[in-house]
Amino acid sequence: MKIYTRTGDKGQTRIIGNDVLYKSDKRIVAYGTVDELNSLVGVVIANLSDKTKVLKEELEEIQQLLFDCGTDLAISQKDKKHEFIFKADNKAVDWLEKKIDDYTDKTTKIQKFILPGGCVTAANLHMARTVTRRSEREIVNLMQSEPINDEVLKFINRLSDYFFIAARYANVLENVEDIQYRNSKPVFR
Repeated sequence: MKIYTRTGDKGQTRIIGNDVLYKSDKRIVAYGTVDELNSLVGVVIANLSDKTKVLKEELEEIQQLLFDCGTDLAISQKDKKHEFIFKADNKAVDWLEKKIDDYTDKTTKIQKFILPGGCVTAANLHMARTVTRRSEREIVNLMQSEPINDEVLKFINRLSDYFFIAARYANVLENVEDIQYRNSKPVFR
C-alpha cells in the first residue's frame, strides 16, 4: 500500500464516505485540529517527568478518544454506511468529569486567573488546553453549517477543563506553585 494518494496535489482530500473536499473545508479544519491536539498530547506524554508519569495512562486514553472524535468529524453527512463511534454511552465525558473533580480536590483553591506554565508538564498541558479550545471553535464553526456528532463537542469542551486542572495537578506533583495573573480580580468563587 502506498501512503500517498495524490488527491492532495490539487488541495483536496477524501473523507469517510468517499466525499472529496478541499483541505480548507470546515470539516477538514475541524478534524485536522483534533489531530493536531492528539499529536500535542503525544508530546505531553513524551515529556512527562518521573513525578508526572502518573498521568501517562489517562493521556493515552485521551489520545484514543481524540482519534474517535476525529473519525466522527471525518464522516460525511451523506454517508449512511458508517456510524459514529463517539456516543454518550461510552461515558467519556463522565470519566473526564471524575478526573477533573479528583484533581480539583488535590489542588489549592484559586480565585484569580493563573498564568499558563509552571513545570514542563504543566506548561505542555496548558498548551494542550489552548489547542483544545481552538479545536472547539473549529468544531462549532463546522456545526453552524453542517450537522456533527454532538457528543464530540461535549467531550472537547470538557477536555479543555481537564487539561487546565491536570496542569495545576502536575504543578502540585512537581511542587511548583501556580503564578496568579497580577491584574486579575477574583473570578472564581
